[in-house]
Amino acid sequence: MNKAVNDGVWSGSWVAERLGVELLGDPELTGLLGLALRRNPKRAHLLVSNVLGKHVPQSPTVVYGHGFTLGRRVRELLGTEQSRRAVVLGYAETATGLGHAVADGIALAPYLHSTRRPVPGVATAGGFEESHSHATSHLLLPENPELLAGDGPLVLVDDEFSTGNTVLNTIRDLHERYPRDRYVVVALVDMRSAADAGRLDAFAAEIGARVDLVAAASGTVSLPAGVLEKGQELVARYEAGEAGSAGRPSAAPSGPVAQFPAPLKDKDAAPEPTPTPNPSAARGTARPAPTGPHSKDSRITPVELRWPAHLPDGGRHGFTPSHRIRLETALPAMAARLADALPEDAHRIHVLGFEELMYAPLRLARELEQIVAAGVTYSTTTRSPVLAVDDPGYAIRSRLTFPAHDAPADGPGDRYAYNIAGAGFDAVVAVVDDTADTPELHAPDGLLARLAEHAPHVVLAVIPSYVPERPAMLPDPLRGPAFSSYAPEEVGWLLQDLSDVTLEAPTEEREEAIQSGGAHYAESLPVEYQPSEQYQRLFHTALDEAADRLALAVGAVTELVLAERSPHPVLVSLARAGTPVGVLMRRWAQHRHGLDLPHYAVSIVRGRGIDANALRWLAAHHDPADVVFVDGWTGKGAITRELTEAIREFEESDGITGFDPEIAVLADPGSCVRTYGTREDFLIPSACLNSTVSGLISRTVLRSDLVGPHDFHGAKFYRELAGADVSVDFLDAVAARFPEVADAVATLAKELLAADRTPTWEGWAAVERISEEYGIHDVNLVKPGVGETTRVLLRRVPWKILARAGAGADLDHVRLLAEQRGVPVEEVAELPYTCVGLIHPKYTRGATGADGRAVAV
Repeated sequence: MNKAVNDGVWSGSWVAERLGVELLGDPELTGLLGLALRRNPKRAHLLVSNVLGKHVPQSPTVVYGHGFTLGRRVRELLGTEQSRRAVVLGYAETATGLGHAVADGIALAPYLHSTRRPVPGVATAGGFEESHSHATSHLLLPENPELLAGDGPLVLVDDEFSTGNTVLNTIRDLHERYPRDRYVVVALVDMRSAADAGRLDAFAAEIGARVDLVAAASGTVSLPAGVLEKGQELVARYEAGEAGSAGRPSAAPSGPVAQFPAPLKDKDAAPEPTPTPNPSAARGTARPAPTGPHSKDSRITPVELRWPAHLPDGGRHGFTPSHRIRLETALPAMAARLADALPEDAHRIHVLGFEELMYAPLRLARELEQIVAAGVTYSTTTRSPVLAVDDPGYAIRSRLTFPAHDAPADGPGDRYAYNIAGAGFDAVVAVVDDTADTPELHAPDGLLARLAEHAPHVVLAVIPSYVPERPAMLPDPLRGPAFSSYAPEEVGWLLQDLSDVTLEAPTEEREEAIQSGGAHYAESLPVEYQPSEQYQRLFHTALDEAADRLALAVGAVTELVLAERSPHPVLVSLARAGTPVGVLMRRWAQHRHGLDLPHYAVSIVRGRGIDANALRWLAAHHDPADVVFVDGWTGKGAITRELTEAIREFEESDGITGFDPEIAVLADPGSCVRTYGTREDFLIPSACLNSTVSGLISRTVLRSDLVGPHDFHGAKFYRELAGADVSVDFLDAVAARFPEVADAVATLAKELLAADRTPTWEGWAAVERISEEYGIHDVNLVKPGVGETTRVLLRRVPWKILARAGAGADLDHVRLLAEQRGVPVEEVAELPYTCVGLIHPKYTRGATGADGRAVAV
């Protein structure tokens, strides 16, 4: 119903006459917009769109056509290739249908709209505030977080562009997370002032991106001085009932006529809508009115639409071009089912959508308009409270008020349907999603009952609310003796068992594949090193000599964690080097404080980040704020940086916060963390061996054909190496020294707590210097510290070993391994580490990048 326009009266004249408000600009503005009033401390007047399908009933063809045409203009602006890379984002609640129609016009781009409805189990990918709205918080809940993470153009769609604040807030939030170089802002009307237009241009320059604007019409709103106060006074007077039924103020109150206007008389009913219906279209007879799901109101006729399974009902979680094709195919049959439920003699049919559910009802209404002989109009319910005045020059002629019926997150409240009462509709088709098909919908004061007061036939169609499938329940942690040689209470492995898969490859073959870019290092495993009797003797000698120093460092770092991080921490070691340290820290807490701390091992992969499914499991079972990540030692700090970035990305993708990315380590020779037992670079015997000192567990594996999106990363349990296993021997040898070092731990912990432990990243600087001095030009091929050097000799193709001049027994095992592999050991004065291992650059033409692959130069 666009009665004011059809009567030749502009539906903004009532407000314009009383407040002096003017629309200046394109001549189309007064056809596109009317005016109304609302109670709002920032802006009393409301621009009411005649073509949006929100407040004003309108032909669905007209509504859809405006959005589709804007989408075509965007596609012309971007070109086909950029349109294919674009993502369209619409704003809740008013522009969800408009944005979807724009995406249809572009045809190649997926669509997402913001929402005010949190959905359990669906992570938040972002959010922003709409400063002038009565309900401000917007959530972004894409099923696929990558929808927002691309670098193609982002097309933002709103019904009106008044100040630009909402768009600025959105771009600012998303650009920080997912920077891109082009944005397109789309609106039915651009009503910005010159100053506001300048703000958007300045902001685009500030972030270094191009921002285009596409609108059906543009202009400005001229507001005289004092308009806000006058508007607020007028709203207050009318809400108090100080108006006559014709919309004019009267001397004596006349009841709630202005707030809840009486139905328009038949003589005032709006004329037939603009589109010409198809007179030859047939429509079946109305079915008997069966009982609704929550009421026995015979006036309500439910219709089973048979909405396609797994087809999203809109863009709340994303809607792709392939989804649109499925919908187009299903629409004719669904519209025919609606037509079958309508009375044969109906001349005026209205389809009423539900708040954010605008697009699906719009498409159903448009399809219905093509197959029935009656006139069809479309609008939706809304959260927005607007004053209703029964006057041809006012955009909101009537208002139906009813309770919210979808259990909103912000609590119960009133909802509204405008220009339905008194419009003379023969039938109203209410389309809601199943989340909103509640007892409140069917209550005596609910929406359906209110509609039945003003239309002889009410049809209810319920669309299943699409919720992305939740990942399969993550399994419980693996534990020994079924997985690892550790006791089950010592550690739970958040991994999947790949023991039956052949993953090992010769060291040189792996090195060539990694450095040539043919494979990521985490896609295979090195062949397990089998230590000689001489090497095993070295390990046991080193363990005996270092046990006191290890126990002291274990105790100190555990005391720092208990004092600074959490009194009841959840230890999460980075598999696998961190796992023996995590077990020892757990044993210290039990020995010294009687605490039984949870301990888990998770996978982190350079260039791929931490296992997000493991984080999800931890967040579901523990407070993320209690989680303390544990590793054996730091080298140059690559894993420290990797974890920090991985946690940031996880917070953005899942909306789960609280994880502290700072690692607690036994030794921090690289000066990369604040929580450590020592910063000396000494031999930690667990670095001397691979799985046989780490519970017989391999390094972790991440390969797409083995690890799905809802799986933990993988690892192998080398049961066949049980005869050589010294994992528990190592733990017991260190833990046996706990009583002897207790006093020294207390002193050291007190000193560390009082010290300035700010990371200096000296290790990273040293590695960069060594990389350049030795002509490697890649920090990833330089492995500093005793632990990392040992790994180079055991797993990679070493080029040479740099040893600090005068280094003693800490390097006995390194010298033996180097001799066995024919690797030269070069003594260097003033080396910042005890030793540094250099990986042979033979197999790369360039350098191995941060993702573990070669980077061509």
